[in-house]
Amino acid sequence: MAEMTVLRHHMRIDWDVAIPMDDGTVLRADVYRPIADGQYPVILTYGPYAKGMPFQVGYKDQWNTMIRDHPDIAEGSTCKYANWEVVDPEKWVPDQYVCVRVDSRGTGRSPGVLDIFSPRESKDFYNCIEWAGTQPWSNGKVGLNGISYYAINQWLVAGLQPPHLAAMCPWEGAADNYRDWHRHGGVLSSFDTLWYTNQVLSVQNGVGVRGFRDLNSGLLTAGDDTLPEHVLAQNQIDPHLASLQRDLDGPWYRERSADWSQVTVPFLSSGSWGGQGLHLRGNTEAFTQAASRQKWLEIHGLEHWTHFYTDYGLKLQKRFFDHFLKGIDNGWAEEPPVLLNIRYPGERFELRKEQEWPLARTQWTKLYLNPAEERLSEKPVDSESKAEYQAKQNGVTFWTAPYETATEITGPLAAKLFIASSTIDADLFLVVQLFDPAGKEVTFAGSVEPAAPIAQGWLRASHRKLDPQLSTESRPYHSHDEYRPLTADEVYEVDVEVWPTCIVIPPGHRLAFTIQGADLEREEESGHLETLGHFNGCGPFVHKNAWDRRIEVYEGKVTVYGGGERGSYLLLPIIPQ
Repeated sequence: MAEMTVLRHHMRIDWDVAIPMDDGTVLRADVYRPIADGQYPVILTYGPYAKGMPFQVGYKDQWNTMIRDHPDIAEGSTCKYANWEVVDPEKWVPDQYVCVRVDSRGTGRSPGVLDIFSPRESKDFYNCIEWAGTQPWSNGKVGLNGISYYAINQWLVAGLQPPHLAAMCPWEGAADNYRDWHRHGGVLSSFDTLWYTNQVLSVQNGVGVRGFRDLNSGLLTAGDDTLPEHVLAQNQIDPHLASLQRDLDGPWYRERSADWSQVTVPFLSSGSWGGQGLHLRGNTEAFTQAASRQKWLEIHGLEHWTHFYTDYGLKLQKRFFDHFLKGIDNGWAEEPPVLLNIRYPGERFELRKEQEWPLARTQWTKLYLNPAEERLSEKPVDSESKAEYQAKQNGVTFWTAPYETATEITGPLAAKLFIASSTIDADLFLVVQLFDPAGKEVTFAGSVEPAAPIAQGWLRASHRKLDPQLSTESRPYHSHDEYRPLTADEVYEVDVEVWPTCIVIPPGHRLAFTIQGADLEREEESGHLETLGHFNGCGPFVHKNAWDRRIEVYEGKVTVYGGGERGSYLLLPIIPQ
């Protein structure tokens, strides 16, 4: 179909613009720009959720909740052009930006084989950036901005160093395809079984008339051609099947992961304290590992899409991009490199600016496990004891005494454990929770999960090998390049990475540290989304593949030791008042 241009809502909109790729494939984009002729900076996104799928249609649960709780998101916009996890052009074009949305290869109105985060997709993204940087309406500076998928692929394309890429804001974006996404501590995540089917395949190019028609452009969201189901299947690479077939880290995961040594562009990495299981680790690792000399880390709360659209997030993004894409001296260059929204119970936050991550003044505090008393002690436990649990059933929980004063925990956590298994392996699921003086758990809004715990960590014991160059005491880094099976009932020392968190613990509250053999599952459902199913503690980031978690290997008895020479502990980042 030929490209179309319309003037609407103070914007010049070019529908379905052709962007040729180096292999002859033509991708399709929508371009929103100021009506007046000129050269403007570009905000570009490239991804699989269909440029013609309005937020309110494809993700109505998330939209309705967001607008209800944060009405500022809808102010100053008709919201007709609001799409899932990308900028609303009505909030950007009036400030003299061009917004470009590209349907990634094999999705929406762009033909081809769908292979998410592949080298081919990253090369396409590179080509789109260079195309946008050389258009007559462009000032030659392209910025990347977007949530989740639209953040993850920013890390990948940045490693290719496209010349016209001037700055980027990856908002809650994983970066390691193995550790952040598919295999937490080596354990296969089931997240993309529902996500891929409901959010990506539903708008695969070729769905055609079986899909949605964009009311703004009149175009079929998922392409003019309606292909048979077997052809659609041939035109996509199933990421869950691919990860199921690859237990260990290797080339398939590496080519879909950030190469920090090549990421040199200025960036604002925005994460969420609730990003356990997918995003937060990518944002913090980017800040500490990427080669960029101009980089900032911002961490907030609530659902992973909300603050991207609130006035808080919008102002933050515009200050950053105004500086790097327009050259405006707005004080951003002097902005401290770390912006943390310190979390309190009740979803209360206080913005605090810092100079580094993790914080230099952190008091790394070991809480030693006392299995005999189910306690966490600030002093080493003299006598050894042990606690046992049956994997995939209730684990063992250790408690602190009630805190006497307000205590802040901000940063990465870790655990050193001495464990034994009755089988040749064991999957360790670590959960840190907060309880009030009455014994009721204090939960928080996660990226998706409405009642999330404070922090989580995972490790498959046979993957316990550490990378000595990348590991630190507070952030163990497992190489995941070989199996080290267990000998039944022999004791092993393992280090477990627990993803970063932030909480100010009120006086009288206690922490609970649980070690178990399966995901946290509460008795009552905490929420659900049409696209991701029902939740009861971990959101959609669960680990339930029957083959990956075979009964004969992972449903044995696990013994946790503490005290004496087997001094297991949880390491906390305590921030002094």
